[in-house]
Amino acid sequence: MTAYEARVKRVNDAVARKEPDRVPLIPHAYLYATDAAGYTVADITYDAEKGIDAIIKFVKEFEPDDATRYYSNMGKGPVLELMEPKTVVWPGAPDGRIDKDSMHQFIEFAVLQDEEMDYFSRDFSGWLLRKGFPRVSKIMEPFATFNTSAMIVNSDVSQLASIFSRPDMRKTIETMWKINEMNQALGAQLAKGRERLAELGFPTFTGSGGGGGVPFDSYSNFFRGTLDAMADMYDNRQLIVDFCDQRLELTLENVRNSGKANQGKWVSFMLHKGMDSFMTPEQYDNLYWKYLKQVIEEVVKSGMVAYVFTEGPYNKRLDRLAEIEAKENVIYHFEEVDMAEAKRKLSGVACIAGGFPVYLLHHGKKQQVIDECKRLLDICAPGGGYIFETGSVFGKAPVENVEAMFETVKEYGKYK
Repeated sequence: MTAYEARVKRVNDAVARKEPDRVPLIPHAYLYATDAAGYTVADITYDAEKGIDAIIKFVKEFEPDDATRYYSNMGKGPVLELMEPKTVVWPGAPDGRIDKDSMHQFIEFAVLQDEEMDYFSRDFSGWLLRKGFPRVSKIMEPFATFNTSAMIVNSDVSQLASIFSRPDMRKTIETMWKINEMNQALGAQLAKGRERLAELGFPTFTGSGGGGGVPFDSYSNFFRGTLDAMADMYDNRQLIVDFCDQRLELTLENVRNSGKANQGKWVSFMLHKGMDSFMTPEQYDNLYWKYLKQVIEEVVKSGMVAYVFTEGPYNKRLDRLAEIEAKENVIYHFEEVDMAEAKRKLSGVACIAGGFPVYLLHHGKKQQVIDECKRLLDICAPGGGYIFETGSVFGKAPVENVEAMFETVKEYGKYK
């Protein structure tokens, strides 16, 4: 068996809730890898080859069971400059608003405004084109005046042609062509990077896209913002329900389409607003879990693995996570949870991962890292169904702590 095949089997056995030869180790280490290779986050944001080089150096040194995944904005700096987003700032951007070693930062505001609720419900596509896109991207501002209400639908599209031929609209369309071409080239570059990693014996489990996600997170993150979404759960609840119902159908369709090209791959999606205390139990059940459960089950039904990254504390949601009917190919990653309770409640349902606090890697002593690794392994490893992952991404950690984590898991986490 090759090293690549051994790693694939090790991880797949854990996902199937079996005991492999040892606990798989997949740290979220791309920022550490970037720094260790001598690059800044800005460097890899503008040059994907530097990011791939950093990951190759990292996997050669530490030999994880997955190629540590990619930074989501690796190589996207030039594309972001063309898009001119109003909701994101990124390292290396011309405005220099954040440090070159910072991850990108999301700027949240209410894109959907109170007075537009009826328009949003009645004509979502029209609102998105004329209101939504122009507010989140500068290059889309010409569409704010895109008005076809006075046009007559017939075989003569001259009026429409005149709109698209305006200088500002032509510039937007030409820029869109460039963005698409650059994204396609970047996708091919990253695919070659994954091929190089595979040749070195390191698989990459995450597929391209997948369409996974929770409708409420879309509503809160991209349309209303956190504070207004919280108020809407009381003041505009029916609007949220209608949006989530419609978005769910689109999400499930995207999942099914993705499954045609990503059989066996992991569909990763983050749970932003489902954490403890953000919602009441009733709100979580009816505005969040009701939809999340269906998405998870559709991912599995479509032949993929649902990799569910829970952000923040998730102790109060474990009973709901245990209700999924898929019973296979589901991974729950935890950033902050009682891992003993997660193991007890989910061991017959899903593979669990995460739980290791990154602050120990950054600020703890070597022995503290070793002790915490062993504590988690004692709790989670028995019976299988566990992947050792850091709770979240880590960066400039002392090398002796990272070495201690790898050495402890690889030795103490053996089953045979």
